Amino acid sequence: MRLPPNLKRLARMLPPYRNRILLALVGMVLTASTEPALTKLMELLFDRGFKPDRSFSLWLVPAFLVGLFIVRGVSTFMTTYMMTWVTTRLLNDLRRAVFHRILDVPIDFYVKHSTGSVINAMMFETQQIIDMIKNVITSLIRDTLTAAGLLAVLFYYNWQLTLITLVLIPTTAIVVRVTGKRLQRLTRNYLGVNANMTQVLEETTRAQQVIKIFGGQDYERKRFEQRAEQLRSYSMRMSSTFAATVPITQSIAAMAVSVVIVIALVQAQNDQTTVGTFVAFITSMLMLLTPLKRIAEVNGPLQRGLAAADAVFELVDAPPERSGGKTLPARARGRLDFVDVSFTYPGQHKPALSHIDLSVAPGETVAFVGMSGGGKSTLVNLVPEFHAPTAGKLLLDGGPISDLSLASLRAQIAMVSQQVVLFDDTVAANIAYGDPHPDPKRIEAAAKAAHLSDVIAGLQEGLQTQVGDNGNRLSGGQRQRLAIARAIYKDAPILILDEATSALDTESERAVQAALDELMHGRTTLVIAHRLSTIERADRIVVLSEGRIAESGTHAELLARQGVYANLHQLQFTKEPE
Repeated sequence: MRLPPNLKRLARMLPPYRNRILLALVGMVLTASTEPALTKLMELLFDRGFKPDRSFSLWLVPAFLVGLFIVRGVSTFMTTYMMTWVTTRLLNDLRRAVFHRILDVPIDFYVKHSTGSVINAMMFETQQIIDMIKNVITSLIRDTLTAAGLLAVLFYYNWQLTLITLVLIPTTAIVVRVTGKRLQRLTRNYLGVNANMTQVLEETTRAQQVIKIFGGQDYERKRFEQRAEQLRSYSMRMSSTFAATVPITQSIAAMAVSVVIVIALVQAQNDQTTVGTFVAFITSMLMLLTPLKRIAEVNGPLQRGLAAADAVFELVDAPPERSGGKTLPARARGRLDFVDVSFTYPGQHKPALSHIDLSVAPGETVAFVGMSGGGKSTLVNLVPEFHAPTAGKLLLDGGPISDLSLASLRAQIAMVSQQVVLFDDTVAANIAYGDPHPDPKRIEAAAKAAHLSDVIAGLQEGLQTQVGDNGNRLSGGQRQRLAIARAIYKDAPILILDEATSALDTESERAVQAALDELMHGRTTLVIAHRLSTIERADRIVVLSEGRIAESGTHAELLARQGVYANLHQLQFTKEPE
């Protein structure tokens, strides 16, 4: 039988732990050998122990039994401990592989993969794989050895009766084969629904304010109940399929035992067997049912693990961002040139950008404006190569950015967006994020430049204050200024500002704008703004419409031209008095 590719792949992850696995195998062999030894003791007791001329001392019986179970206990403990040692490390290896890959995938990856499915794969499905390995290795090795040993004992005692017993093995294999395909299909569906459930939980915990203010509790309850009911349904169908194997195999076993007892009674009348041999045979036969049952039951964890392995390795094999490229020898000057750049999102026919030609001088501030969907965010996202142009090229200081390593390119860029992302760490750690050796003086200077000094002075632990989940212990303006301080600390020559003040009140906007002025000084700055009042002082304003540059110039020049920008400006500033 050919092993599934992902099972072979898992097997290739085991060699680093071969010594521990070998110890576990030794434990399995010792455990398996104790069961045939127990049946031999039963034969001796019934044939020689219950006679006046007993041929062995009484103390040998408890000594043998105690010794046998001590060996069994030690070997079972060794197997469990070593398998747990191996599988916990293998679990970390799998989770590490998934985590490292999701750090390297391009932004487009999350168009097709929800956050919930990624979390589910890393936490739940990797555990399913480990459960499969523990069950499969233990059952297919220890239980197979036990079954083989007991079968050998059965043949030794009575080969005719053993042939009847062998009916159990092909029956078990047939049952496993029939139920296997159904279990695999149900398991894949179960894992998909479980990922959806994780997504619901993740969204519900993240969107508490929106849910409460818009009265979405009933909607979220309905979503949860639907997923929970689907999970329950699949669990029942999986359990019923899996549980059906037990009564089938037990019924066949009961018939086999019945036939064996009848034949043994006939043999006893003809002096072809003894009481001790019969008891040992029946004991071995009944003991054989347990490992056969466990071997049959391994099908459930096996199918769950294989389905989980498909999902996990799909993430591990996700194409990463490009690697390689040159490293810039020094700090970039910051000149950017878009040369006939076009870009179309995967799966879309209409281009998001068409034939963009634009040069940005070092230290120049260029603002991008236009209606939503005009291509502003797409254009600036090409600079750190979150997306690569589908046509044309983008130059940094005269050289194509595609020739640079992504790490070297992105080291030249800082970014502040409307959707501030903070980490559940200290203020200082968020400011110096990405620096393996933070400089306390630079952190303080960045905080001061971002107009955060008064805020930090009011915090109980100052720079060492925990900001909470995504900075929820800070106000909107404070969070925005903390993001600006992070950009100041990085001190990159190119700065991207994506709606950095649009969600703030007037007072917060003044403080943030002052911090932005400090940040923008001497840097090549690309600004996306819907509120035109925030970019009137930009060196140049570029108006994008349907992925093309409609016009470009200073605020005064564009107003005088009475074109697209003038219309946008008039729309915004005529609404305000009303």
